[in-house]
Amino acid sequence: MLGGLKNIGKIPELQRRILVTFLLLSVYRIGTHVPTPGIDAKALAAFFAQAKGSLLGLFDLFAGGAFSNLSVFALGIMPYISSSIILQLLTVVIPHLEKLSKEGEAGRKKITQYTRYGTVILSIIQGFGISVGLENMVGPSGVSIVMDPGWSFRLMTVITLTAGTAFIMWLGEQITERGIGNGISLIIFAGIVCRGPSAVFGTFQLLATGEMGLFVILFISALMISVVGVIVFMESGQRRIPVQYAKRVVGRKVYGGQATHLPLKVNTAGVIPPIFASSIIMFPATIANFIPHPWMKAVAEYLMPGRLAYETLYVAFIVFFCYFYTAVTFNPTDVADNMKKYGGYVPGIRPGKKTAEYIDSVLTRLTFGGAVYVSAVCVLPSILIGYFNVPFYFGGTALLIVVGVALDTAGQIEAHLLTRQYEGFLKKGRLARRR
Repeated sequence: MLGGLKNIGKIPELQRRILVTFLLLSVYRIGTHVPTPGIDAKALAAFFAQAKGSLLGLFDLFAGGAFSNLSVFALGIMPYISSSIILQLLTVVIPHLEKLSKEGEAGRKKITQYTRYGTVILSIIQGFGISVGLENMVGPSGVSIVMDPGWSFRLMTVITLTAGTAFIMWLGEQITERGIGNGISLIIFAGIVCRGPSAVFGTFQLLATGEMGLFVILFISALMISVVGVIVFMESGQRRIPVQYAKRVVGRKVYGGQATHLPLKVNTAGVIPPIFASSIIMFPATIANFIPHPWMKAVAEYLMPGRLAYETLYVAFIVFFCYFYTAVTFNPTDVADNMKKYGGYVPGIRPGKKTAEYIDSVLTRLTFGGAVYVSAVCVLPSILIGYFNVPFYFGGTALLIVVGVALDTAGQIEAHLLTRQYEGFLKKGRLARRR
């Protein structure tokens, strides 16, 4: 890996892309500290201190802390993610979108354009909802969060937050085009990682005051390294179904005849299931912050992270959405039909319907393993906080995103290095095996 890092300096284009990525991410981080006008920052901070564990805290996690201080980037990239997921789900039920998804680059550009329009629409709706909600919110001391409520504040907040989300979306696209890695993912990555230094500082403070022992910290550090290793292993894990292509003679040329494989990821659904699951479970806690009713407060307290009911429902929803999202994004019938069209078949399996059933059975077993793995990672923070008094949040959706984005970015840097015949991060890559 160190050799791969040294070789980065030998490629000016790669250096430029990495520099552009860091500069654009710096612009994003600066924007998270620019406040929206008309807000009492102290009252808002006190309110969010009480809203930990609710849906607001989840939004603040993906916004990199911009939501808790209501900066111009308060909505973060969540409207874009929501719009992308909605378009992806609608592709299954709307024939026009399904046709566009199969038209190659031109179809993808059209879907991207629809995603941008959807992002702006969702940002306007969410911005208006936030502005109205803020006018009805007060801090613990009874101070109103909005200093001058009214339609002028609502209109200004909607325009500010929508423009901020559009700018973040543009930053992400620029990183993808001119930088290295997926821009949207790197923006979420930067927002999560920026909380790391404060967590480390807080841990050392607890060690200095004697609230945490050195042995406990060493054990937690070893556990964290092991968990990251397991996530890397599982995210890279594949079930490779062997595929053989029959020989075809066209004129004087012979096509096909080669053996390949169909890779099926262990975690096909990615981080979408825990995001959906936490959003649904945290919804009552979020509503309770706006409706001070005793019954709502009781339900919200019962479904707080760390409680048995919350963890049980969380795992159940994760397993459900793992199967649901995998079924939406991966169609074994289409895969089997494409294989049959080009003369491919799984050895020992009849092409067509039997192949689709075989792929579906393999995918079902893989999805169960992936769901168990994702559930274990997502309940890990509650275990560490509840039993070891860990002062920071480690695990869950945030860790899955951080490791996944890091792997994807490292893979893209590796591709740049291997393209120019430099030794990359992976010592046992294809070039190394050919020697």
